[in-house]
Amino acid sequence: MAESHADHSKPVEALGLPGTMGRKINVTMMGAGSFFTASVLKDVLLIPGNLGGELRLVDVDGERLELSRQLMLKILEATDQAERWTVRASLDRRELLPGSDYLINSIEVSGVECVRFDNDIPLEFGVSQNIGDTMGPGGLMKGLRTIPVWLDILRDAEELCPQVVVLNYTNPMSMLMLAASRVSRLPNIGLCHSVQGTSAMLARYSGVPIEDIRWDCAGINHLAWFTRWETKGGKDLYPVLMAQANDRSSEFAKAEPVRSDMMRHFGAFITESSGHLSEYLPYYRKRKDLLDKYTDTGYRGEESFYANNWPNWRKGQDENRRRLISGEDKVTTQRTWEYGSWIIEAIEKNQPFVVHGNVTNHGLITNLPQDGCVEVACLIDRRGIQPTVYGRLPKQMAAICASNMQFFDLAADAAIQRSRHLAKLALLMDPLTAAVCSPEEVFQMVDRLFEAEEAFLPGYSRN
Repeated sequence: MAESHADHSKPVEALGLPGTMGRKINVTMMGAGSFFTASVLKDVLLIPGNLGGELRLVDVDGERLELSRQLMLKILEATDQAERWTVRASLDRRELLPGSDYLINSIEVSGVECVRFDNDIPLEFGVSQNIGDTMGPGGLMKGLRTIPVWLDILRDAEELCPQVVVLNYTNPMSMLMLAASRVSRLPNIGLCHSVQGTSAMLARYSGVPIEDIRWDCAGINHLAWFTRWETKGGKDLYPVLMAQANDRSSEFAKAEPVRSDMMRHFGAFITESSGHLSEYLPYYRKRKDLLDKYTDTGYRGEESFYANNWPNWRKGQDENRRRLISGEDKVTTQRTWEYGSWIIEAIEKNQPFVVHGNVTNHGLITNLPQDGCVEVACLIDRRGIQPTVYGRLPKQMAAICASNMQFFDLAADAAIQRSRHLAKLALLMDPLTAAVCSPEEVFQMVDRLFEAEEAFLPGYSRN
């Protein structure tokens, strides 16, 4: 664990690492039907000086697995990497795990079958969700379905590739990482793109190139705070942002109605989009007048947005893959700012790189639960994942994070123990649900959700 803040102010584009990787590597993608597969594995192919290896694709959906396999072959051609890398695909993860150096997790467990239950049953109780995959009733149920599968994957990895480094992209991030910390000994880190995306967006609104900005960001996944936002010369840029936030007709305030309002009242900007963020707080979704004032279409807070659109997005992703495979659309060969390939490059070349990752707290943010999952700057090199110490968050910011962490803590235990009762206690801790429902209504809601999703929750207690 590194003992001080690292320099994480540079954009990913400025941090290319020179040199040659010293070996071939095997990268296993769990949930290869995910949209992360093409972007993250393409990024791996674009690591300068790579010596190749195997890209291993695993999914339980044979049709989507085959689409991903064909697309990766197409990407190999487009990146001139076909002679260095081979692609293997299997429905059986145990076939491909042996010898894996990196395990990238992007699984989705029964989401298509359950997304309407996750959204519509809570809505009957007055709980309005925009995305519902991380926090609240939707996040709870997704975690209860996903964590048992996730832990089985980690157990197999401990047996078959104990040297592997695990990179998790699946939500609910904090729940999955908490569960992993309580069950698995493998080195792992939870990855999101909220910090990269938000820092780039704030730079635009600040009118300063991002490479000229120095900043600190810490908290929990989807609720990390930019506690410092200044030029490298030391000029505070928050007054520029506050002036725009105070003008509710400004482009900034309209684009980010909840995040700009939270910044005005709490003193710093948060990493997650306004609609998603509104689900983690007790303030914005509990009355119609507040929904009308602070939410808008799409990711700005539209009710049932994810449930109404996500199944069609999946179909659209598959159609996009088919067009790329056929050559109707062209494969792009630009490396993205997803952290996965940059972590692999830093470890393999032993050249330091900093990401913001989700890890067990253990003294990193001193005024948050020490066995919880936090999002902080992490130094990556040959020694692996080294979280850096942030210190104390401002108290009001820590309090908001802690309210979510109590929910995640109980929800992770509920999934590990397969306990409906612990799931009910977890949802009692959810800030939005608590702002809308009585304890009796919360218990009734969880019972309704379990009844609707019983076929997708094997092994859970009935009370």
